[in-house]
Amino acid sequence: MKITMAHGSGGRSSHDLMAEVFGANFSNDVLDKMEDAAVLDINGKIAFSTDSFVVTPVIFKGGDIGKLCVCGTVNDLLMMGAVPKYLSCGFILEEGLEIDTLKEVVASMARQAEEAGVKIVAGDTKVVGGNGGLMINTTGIGMIPEGVDVSAANMKPGDKVIVSGTLGDHHATILSARMGIENGIVSDCGCLKDITEALAEAGIEVHTMRDVTRGGMGTILNELAGKSGCGIVLEESAIPVRPEVEGFCGILGLDPLYMGNEGKMIAVVPGDQAEVAVEAMRNTEHGKDAVIIGEVTEGDAVHIRTPLGATRVLDVLYGEGLPRIC
Repeated sequence: MKITMAHGSGGRSSHDLMAEVFGANFSNDVLDKMEDAAVLDINGKIAFSTDSFVVTPVIFKGGDIGKLCVCGTVNDLLMMGAVPKYLSCGFILEEGLEIDTLKEVVASMARQAEEAGVKIVAGDTKVVGGNGGLMINTTGIGMIPEGVDVSAANMKPGDKVIVSGTLGDHHATILSARMGIENGIVSDCGCLKDITEALAEAGIEVHTMRDVTRGGMGTILNELAGKSGCGIVLEESAIPVRPEVEGFCGILGLDPLYMGNEGKMIAVVPGDQAEVAVEAMRNTEHGKDAVIIGEVTEGDAVHIRTPLGATRVLDVLYGEGLPRIC
């Protein structure tokens, strides 16, 4: 069975879609009231984020667009030191989309939301003409505990820069699927909650966190340097990339430093806490390959030191990050 324009009419077909696909997976005490807006009990500082997700194929090795949108929005909240609480989701369904595919994606979202400890409390669905595609927007709210202050502005010279794992896995997975290339590369799509909790439990004074998504680590670090007024020096030999991804990049002329990831993060911590932070991260599922890759310095640019001791500027991604993977 496929999505038809009748599913967007607001009539019986719309009702059945809401009940059989969304209601069956997202049921909770807030959403089940089916009011015009969710009523939430919130006090104190909150983090609030929204993002839209378009990926082809919608189901890929290591994940799908449903897992991707929950993890992506939850990770954005986590990077501000927040405890994620609630999500809304808006679905744009193209006519011709297989309802079984939609069911698989929605079930995946529900599993990931439960794992992340968030409730999906509001949503919307629109059906448009097209070729069976699917796009999702998610908005998230998280509570920031008292005393927590995580921001790029907190970076200072002497801090160490830690990356939670290998770069380029997601980008290479999506591109491989589009090009019909068979390999063992799997997307890193995942929720980083285990890492942020481990850092908190270890008592690490985290100055800055950022998930390494579109634009890659090179772009993200330049953004952090610009907002903090500091420089960053990376050790090229320390930057982790899987051999399969490195080979894939070599064939296609891609640079892992500018490739998208969906389950990796940067943590900037005081230099004297860096080793403890890495150990804490390595004891988690999503941070088992964590490593110190550089240091915050005086200045306002990002440099990378080669194994031969030379340095070069690591600039932002210019133009289109071809090929687009989201």
